[in-house]
Amino acid sequence: MSARCLILILIPSLLALAGCSDTVDKAPEVATASSDSAAVDALAGDSLAGAADSPAGTESSGADPATPPTETPPDGDDDKAAASGEKSGKDDSQLIVDEPDVPRPLGMVWVPGGTFAMGSSDGFPDELPIHKVALDGYWIDETEITVAEFKRFVDATGYKTIAERIPKREDFADQLTPEQIAAIPEENLVAGSICFNPKFDRESFPKDRRPQPHEIYLVWKYEKGANWQMPDGPGSGIEDRMDHPVTHVAYDDAVAYCEWAGKRLPSEAQWEYAARGGKDQWMYPWGNQREPAGKWMTNIWQGQWPFKNLVQDGFEKTSPVRSFEPNGFGLYDVSGNVWEWCYDWYREDYYAHSPTKNPLGPVDSFDPIEPNVPKRVQRGGSFMCNANYCKGYRVAARMKGDVMSGTWHCGFRTVVTPDMYAAYRKNPASRFASEAAAPAAGSPAAN
Repeated sequence: MSARCLILILIPSLLALAGCSDTVDKAPEVATASSDSAAVDALAGDSLAGAADSPAGTESSGADPATPPTETPPDGDDDKAAASGEKSGKDDSQLIVDEPDVPRPLGMVWVPGGTFAMGSSDGFPDELPIHKVALDGYWIDETEITVAEFKRFVDATGYKTIAERIPKREDFADQLTPEQIAAIPEENLVAGSICFNPKFDRESFPKDRRPQPHEIYLVWKYEKGANWQMPDGPGSGIEDRMDHPVTHVAYDDAVAYCEWAGKRLPSEAQWEYAARGGKDQWMYPWGNQREPAGKWMTNIWQGQWPFKNLVQDGFEKTSPVRSFEPNGFGLYDVSGNVWEWCYDWYREDYYAHSPTKNPLGPVDSFDPIEPNVPKRVQRGGSFMCNANYCKGYRVAARMKGDVMSGTWHCGFRTVVTPDMYAAYRKNPASRFASEAAAPAAGSPAAN
């Protein structure tokens, strides 16, 4: 467990607000942190004022902003192959297009291999340049992983998410001095996660201008006891949300599920290609109008964020995973509902260096505003996104999140590639569409 990330998720003034900080110039989404002394002040319960003006943490991502990134494979044993282009990035016109004649993984659809234009000229600078990407075909979950499916994993393994683990003082040994560690109040060493704060100071939050980074913290809180089983904090539950996407999962939690299930997180390129549904350069999975004929096509925030959600789409928070129409490939919720973790490390300049075939992202993370905070890509937007503040529900929109921070509006979906299939088929947790006469309610295959 990362000491730096424990600080991030324990201290409201240092939260990495992955998911709803996406403004026109992208500044608030990444401005989170402070120096070590401010970290201790926040741990001691001091004011948030002025605590969000400088980068957080002291753990380096190892990134060199001047070094062009190169892709890395999902399996660490393949690093040499990746460097030589054997696994990805190699110029090869032969793509796997057709679905192999094998039993299809349950709850997944086949995305045929092909090429597409990745990125957008209508979004943010990190979506440029628009570049050609060629991908082999793969299976991807029709929906985000549901609460019911994540529960199946937890029931089988006893896994505890980061939000459920109680931090210890020794977890901070590489981050703080002994004196600073001793200053952490015992009552702050509690498990929890990031939630929206509906009781934020509405008088202090700006209404006629873009909020500054430190003002963003007014609408978020570290909720003690919040986790995937209590998504709104103590007193809430999942009994009526089994078919909703699981939330409060950090990147490592998603990876743990993937390892159990014999799957992996999609690369950013796989995610965008699948989300587009075969429609090159559309703004949304369904076209270029957000509400065609006045119809809401996704679960996002209606009204002025964060003051009033008009709930015109019928959902104030997460929604059941099949509440809106699927895209051209049969995928649900690739716009809105919850953000989704991707495999790739985040670099804002990666598109300028991305290989053409099967890119897997850079070998490390570099966010110039938070250079010491390693981040992975998140995609798709969430129920917290709104046109007046966050447009993450566009298919080309990129987000990034601290790898050890879960939130109440971020989840994930998974992929299986043809070269993973043999291992997947032998996996005890694997299931196949041909064997599932009646999928369990809330599972990715449920209707």
